[in-house]
Amino acid sequence: MNFKDYYTILGVPKNAAEKDIKSAYRKLARKWHPDANPSNQHEAEEKFKEISEAYEVLGDPEKRKKYDMLGPNWQEAARQAEQQRRYRSSGQEFDFDFGPGGAGAGGPSGFSDFFDMFFSGIGRRQTTQTTGFPQRGQDLETTIELGLRDVYDGGKKAVSLQVEDICTKCRGTGTEAGRLCVQCHGTGHLLVTKKFEVSIPKGIGDGQRIRLAGQGGAGLNGGPSGDLYLIVKLHDDVTYKRKGDDLYVDLPVSIYDLLLGGEVKVPTLSGQVAMTIPEGTQNNRLLRLSGRGMPRVKGGGTGDQYVRLIGQLPQNLNDKEKKLIKELAALRNGKR
Repeated sequence: MNFKDYYTILGVPKNAAEKDIKSAYRKLARKWHPDANPSNQHEAEEKFKEISEAYEVLGDPEKRKKYDMLGPNWQEAARQAEQQRRYRSSGQEFDFDFGPGGAGAGGPSGFSDFFDMFFSGIGRRQTTQTTGFPQRGQDLETTIELGLRDVYDGGKKAVSLQVEDICTKCRGTGTEAGRLCVQCHGTGHLLVTKKFEVSIPKGIGDGQRIRLAGQGGAGLNGGPSGDLYLIVKLHDDVTYKRKGDDLYVDLPVSIYDLLLGGEVKVPTLSGQVAMTIPEGTQNNRLLRLSGRGMPRVKGGGTGDQYVRLIGQLPQNLNDKEKKLIKELAALRNGKR
């Protein structure tokens, strides 16, 4: 029987807070869920079971306390625990063999022999209590990927999202008849794909959330469903950079427009607009187009758009052009 370092499996320190342990578990569970790894399902199932076992212990205060008390003498504790198991009944129903070919992943819990040795006698933590009272479903979270144009225009958008929902087979407990649920692999949750029509608020920013009321986990015993929260992830835009409610765009212009002034066309998310360049404008100067930025989610109005002027030098000069530029240079240097 091998020792299981549950803290290393979840990637958390030994003094990790309960919320950090839960967060680490949820992140790893999403990554290694067999439904999310169809091309590598066997490895994902093993990894997922290992992650679930670690959280089963560290996510339960009673099991975690016992685990932390094992310390370097865990092998002696295992020997004593096995003796107790063998001799606490005169019959053979408690005589589990934890040697080679013993309980392992096929033990009483479906977890490792290490887990069965130390923790199978401790009441399993229920992710969802199944009392006869109506219970509200869990709130769920997932990401929604949007482009800059999506959040500029806002409005309805049909999306298909993969969300985590309560396992219908074990009703969220993770076990069935004392063993790991074969459908959710002991997590009490499944990844499912659902279709939604989402109202995108104009101007919503990266990392902000959209709430879909009643679209979360199903309630129990007639209870209401939870809510679904969509965390916005904005794609980078090839033309615009967003900073808050303001937009920034680089605009190539002729050096003659910088020197002499002129009118140029500028792309904005609401269409092209004319902008006047003042005479003698320096290269890389920012000019502001008021009210041409992103809609403000709160408070109304819009941000601004800033245009960076990038002077373009003429290429392939002919002899006459070179002569004129030399004359201009001489005039500027006071040589003529």
